[in-house]
Amino acid sequence: MQIRGKTLVWSAAGLLAVGTATGLSAATLLQSTTQTAPAAAVTDSVAAGAAASHAISPATAPNYRAIVERNQAAVVGITSAGAMDTSAQEFNFGGPFGDNDNPLSQFFRGVPRPRGHGVMHVQGSGFLVSSDGIVLTNAHVVDGAKEVTVKLSNHREYKAKVLGADRSSDIAVLKIDAHSLPTVQLGDSDRLHVGDYVLAIGEPFGLEETATAGIVSAKGRSLPGDGYVPFIQTDAAVNPGNSGGPLFDANGNVVGINAQIYSNSGGYQGVSFAIPINLVKEVLPQLRGKGKVTRGYLGVLIQKVTPEIAESLGMEKGYGALVANVSKEGPADKAGVKVGDVITEFDGKEVKDSGDLPIIVARTTVDKKVRMKVLRDKKEIVLSVAVGELKDEEVVAAVPEKGELGLTVQRLTPQIAESLGLEKAEGVVVTAVEPSSAADEAGIRRADIILEVDRKAVRNVDEYKKAVAGVRKGRGVLFLVRRGDSTLFLALKPPR
Repeated sequence: MQIRGKTLVWSAAGLLAVGTATGLSAATLLQSTTQTAPAAAVTDSVAAGAAASHAISPATAPNYRAIVERNQAAVVGITSAGAMDTSAQEFNFGGPFGDNDNPLSQFFRGVPRPRGHGVMHVQGSGFLVSSDGIVLTNAHVVDGAKEVTVKLSNHREYKAKVLGADRSSDIAVLKIDAHSLPTVQLGDSDRLHVGDYVLAIGEPFGLEETATAGIVSAKGRSLPGDGYVPFIQTDAAVNPGNSGGPLFDANGNVVGINAQIYSNSGGYQGVSFAIPINLVKEVLPQLRGKGKVTRGYLGVLIQKVTPEIAESLGMEKGYGALVANVSKEGPADKAGVKVGDVITEFDGKEVKDSGDLPIIVARTTVDKKVRMKVLRDKKEIVLSVAVGELKDEEVVAAVPEKGELGLTVQRLTPQIAESLGLEKAEGVVVTAVEPSSAADEAGIRRADIILEVDRKAVRNVDEYKKAVAGVRKGRGVLFLVRRGDSTLFLALKPPR
């Protein structure tokens, strides 16, 4: 999702005040991170929200002054302190596959960071959802913190306990030892529409009780590394320090938690993202009760069915989720799912786009047996799958052959396979891609391993030549390629 150098930036953990770091005074840090049925009311806010029956977003502009006056006392500032080791030149995004394989790492390449060791203080926002001191914020605001401080609007400060944090959805639940506190009212994010008025309150750059307003720009946005969150996109100004703060609808009900911005400067540029409050309601009981979230797991690598891929598969239009890889012995593998299947329905819910499937599966109860519809060779097949549980650890000597598609391939020797971390030398390796060619436009890259052409296995250069020889000009051709530890389908359209 990188567009001309734009950068996804966590909007909260942006203001950095370093007290004891070597060689540091003050600096700006761009912080990154890597996604059940509706829960019963468990907080004052949820109970109040369930009783609310207001229509969302009237035709006229809302009374922003009233919304701020009613809610600003329930919005808090959060400071988390943790050990800092910044001896490397760039951000370390962590994760089980290392920095290079993290999908978000590409957006932060070349971003300098302070160097040294010491204590890092990260500032963010949050809001009270129960009068006995339950606070909601972003997980990345408190990630790795040894000490978390919550500051109320009356400037009283409390040490907070992190009851639970979920990196996948970027939601954290805190508890402070206080009573009779003001709270917000949780609304219904499903009733939001593009164009509805919204208002954000938080502490951008540490500026307390700052309110900014805008409209809903889009719903259901999928962002790299956040497959379990259908983000609300808004144009309300959100900046470093706003993360974890509430997003209100026109009636003053919280409909989201501000989480990210899209920027090439580190500051607000008109595109902000919030976590829908209905998703928060689903994970809140688990985080409050057991400190973590349990999600369903299917065991497939999927991708979008583009118009070109749809044509190659004989589909009238692109929809569903295309299976590019199946985890061995995973739930999908045991259910009979195959590479090339297009999943169109899961547990009675339609999969209109590939981004729908991770959200649906994640919300499905572990061990539940569900019906799943797939398209295979132009036929609809119904499979039964037992949903698993998502675990934390689960993301020179040959003559090259060049063709009209704009890519150069050569034999995948055992030596090349070993250098690429492959167990066996099957397929052909891409050694060059011509700029603006069909291969380039389809997204094929140097060092990709071509495994199939139009669903025909390619084990060597001869098989590759035979496969591409039968490609008709002007018709889409489907490639299955291995890239790193993943496989994906790419549709090429040869020139007429």
